[in-house]
Amino acid sequence: MLGLQFDTETSWVEVAKNGLEQLLTDHAFAEQKAASNAVSIIINYSEETELVKDMSDIAIEEMEHFRMVHNIMIERGMVLGQATKNDYALKLQKFFPHTGNRTEALIHRLLVAALIEARSCERFKVFADNMEDEQLSKFYLDLMVSEANHYTLFLGYARKYMDREIVDKKWEDLLAFEAEMMRERGKTAKVHG
Repeated sequence: MLGLQFDTETSWVEVAKNGLEQLLTDHAFAEQKAASNAVSIIINYSEETELVKDMSDIAIEEMEHFRMVHNIMIERGMVLGQATKNDYALKLQKFFPHTGNRTEALIHRLLVAALIEARSCERFKVFADNMEDEQLSKFYLDLMVSEANHYTLFLGYARKYMDREIVDKKWEDLLAFEAEMMRERGKTAKVHG
C-alpha cells in the first residue's frame, strides 16, 4: 500500500523502547514540524483553495497529535526535551534540485511530505505490533491510520498539479533514494532514526 522499498527491521523497536523518552520527544517535534510544513504550504500557495483547506486540517490534526504525545509523556513523568535536527527530512528535502518553478517546487514538497508520512505510518505499525505496552500499541496503531491518510492526500495533490507520469517517476526516484538511506538507519530512538 505505501510503496516503500525498504522495511523497518524489528530490531529498531528495541532501540526505540530502550530510548522511549527520546523517541516520544522526537515524535512530538516531528508532529510540530509536520504542522509547520502544512502552514508553510498554505502561506506559499494561498491561491490553491482546496489545498489550503486540506493543509489547514492537517496542521490542526498534527498539532493535536503533538498534544497527545506530550500528554503521554507527562503521564509517564517525562519532560519534553529539546528539538533536534531531523536529518531524515533534511536529506529528503535535498534530494530534488532547487527549482524556480513554483509548481515543480510544490510537487517536490508534496512528495517529500508524502514519503515522511508513509515512513511514519510504517514505523508506527512496526512499533505498535512489537510493543507489550498496550497504551502505546493502541496509540500508535490509531496514529498509523492518520499518517496513511496524510500520505495519500499529499501524493494525490502532487499528481493533481503535474502530469501523473512525471510525478510518478519523481516519486519512484525518491522512494529508491529513501530506501538506500533507510538501510543505514534503525540505530537511534527516533521516528525516522
